[in-house]
Amino acid sequence: LNPSPMASEKEAAIAAAVSPPPADAPTIFDKIIKKEIPANIVYEDDKVLAFRDINPQAPTHILIIPKVKDGLTGLSKAEERHIDILGRLLYTAKLVAKQEGLDDGFRIVINDGPNGCQSVYHIHVHLLGGRQMNWPPG
Repeated sequence: LNPSPMASEKEAAIAAAVSPPPADAPTIFDKIIKKEIPANIVYEDDKVLAFRDINPQAPTHILIIPKVKDGLTGLSKAEERHIDILGRLLYTAKLVAKQEGLDDGFRIVINDGPNGCQSVYHIHVHLLGGRQMNWPPG
C-alpha cells in the first residue's frame, strides 16, 4: 500500500520538525533557484520564482517562493522587514493565477510549522486551482 500524498506530506513535515535545519541552511528551493535541479518554472522575476509542485493536490498547483530567504523560513518568522516580499508573493500568486486561466477562483495556502504541515523551511505560497475546493480544508 502506498501512503496517500497527504500522509507523506504530513510525515515529511513531522520529520522536518524533529530535526529542523538552521534558518540559513539551504533547502531544495535554493537548488531550484540556482537552477541546480530542474523545475517547471511558470514565472520568474528579480524577487520571486514560481514553479509547478511535483506532488500536485489540484490540477493547478504552483509554489511561489522568494529568491532570497532572509531568515523567512516560515510565516511565523516574518518581521517588519519582510512586508514587501510577503506582499510580492501574494501579488505574484494573482498574476500566475491569471496566467494559468484560474478565472473561476483559486486557493492560496501557506503552511507554517509542524502542525501546519510545513515540510520545506523556506517560506512558500501554494497556489491551487482548476477544481472545486472544499471547506474546511484538511
